[in-house]
Amino acid sequence: MNFAVAAAVLAVVMSGCSKPPAAPPQQMGPTPVSVQAVSLSPVPNTDTYVATIKSRRSSTMQPQVDGNLTKIFVQSGQAVKAGQVLMQIDPLKQVATLQSQESTQAQKKALYEYNVSELDRQKKLYEAGVTSKQAYEQEQQAFQNAKADYDSSAALTATQKQQLGYYQIRAPFAGVVGDIPVHIGDYVSPTTVLTTVDENADLEAYIYIPTERASQVRLGLPVELLGGDGSVLAKSTISFLSPEVDNGLQSILAKAEIPHSQQMLRDQQLVNARVTWSTAPAATVPVLAVVRVGGQPFVFVAQAKGNGYVAHQVAVTLGDAQGNTYPVLSGLHPGDKVILTQLQFLQENVPVQPLG
Repeated sequence: MNFAVAAAVLAVVMSGCSKPPAAPPQQMGPTPVSVQAVSLSPVPNTDTYVATIKSRRSSTMQPQVDGNLTKIFVQSGQAVKAGQVLMQIDPLKQVATLQSQESTQAQKKALYEYNVSELDRQKKLYEAGVTSKQAYEQEQQAFQNAKADYDSSAALTATQKQQLGYYQIRAPFAGVVGDIPVHIGDYVSPTTVLTTVDENADLEAYIYIPTERASQVRLGLPVELLGGDGSVLAKSTISFLSPEVDNGLQSILAKAEIPHSQQMLRDQQLVNARVTWSTAPAATVPVLAVVRVGGQPFVFVAQAKGNGYVAHQVAVTLGDAQGNTYPVLSGLHPGDKVILTQLQFLQENVPVQPLG
């Protein structure tokens, strides 16, 4: 009996330890991906250079007289109108000089007016035979001298009045005030820089083109002015080419006029200028389709294999981004199906299902 019980227990234990065979793993289907066929699109051949924005009308304000600065009516960055007073130099000395000259002019005017009346009186006496011709001619000479003396004094007074105007520094045209390095109380002279006034309405981009491009640069080439983030600030064309090469930079100065509507640009601002040399058809891919491994750009293409498609990684050489696309210099051909989605899950030869 004991043997029979032990055999039964052993049979139960053995039956509990046995397991059914595992089911074979299910095979994953192809990964659905969006694709875009490579086609030829117009791609510009461009170079980018640092450019300086300059105003056609920019004035450095320096006084024409000596004196102490008594008033500053404007602030740096302030917009001013043509003729607006910017600063005042102490005019008291010149005012005194003008007043003295005006008094001298008044004396000479009185003498002149006396000689006018005396000449008329001598003329009548001479015509009546009361006085001699010599006396009349002497009076004529006195009149001429008085008139010349008065005219000279009047001209000198006008000059002194004009000189007085130099004690007020006025804007030569409408523009924006630059830095003001002087202060109230400073003694200034014609060599002192008071400030600048720049007009932002007429701006030009100064672009220095390397001499290697001398045979290609010409008037009318398209130019795009770019901000620090790559955004296009203004579009223009080359409107001027210097006939000489800058010896220091070994480059050619080119200018591009900036449309008046582009008010975000300012005098002396540095920007990037993208010059388009030519435009030719080339393959392009969306920026989002590009992955980089160790700095090398790659794209995945849906490659036919058997009855379906697999992902195939292709190394490419890219040009500068043009908006949301890259021009492809090598690696792809028209008709290749570039994969746009699921890139983070793709590997070489992974089955994919193109969706467009």
